[in-house]
Amino acid sequence: VQLQASGGGLVQAGGSLRLACVVSGSLISRFAVYWYRQAPGNEREWVASITGGGSTNYADPVKGRFTISKDNAKNTVYLQMNSLKPEDTAVYYCDSRGFWGQGTQVTVSS
Repeated sequence: VQLQASGGGLVQAGGSLRLACVVSGSLISRFAVYWYRQAPGNEREWVASITGGGSTNYADPVKGRFTISKDNAKNTVYLQMNSLKPEDTAVYYCDSRGFWGQGTQVTVSS
């Protein structure tokens, strides 16, 4: 199983980014996919998740601003991030079944 995260970048506070996690070797229609993030000096924290059936959950700090979705045909999960804040700055990782992608850097300037 391999996961490839992309879509990070530098954005001003209040801006938006959309991350993508392409999964190979496993079907996202069957297994949940999770987004995590890790800021410098902090532990990795869970951000959002989507089950094989499409149910979603969000961490409190991102509720109402982030939306997780997926395209089963492309075996890809997305994380739409709106109203970004400097505290959202982190490396964002996707995970499924214990397999991790390499992470994508998100930097939000104030």
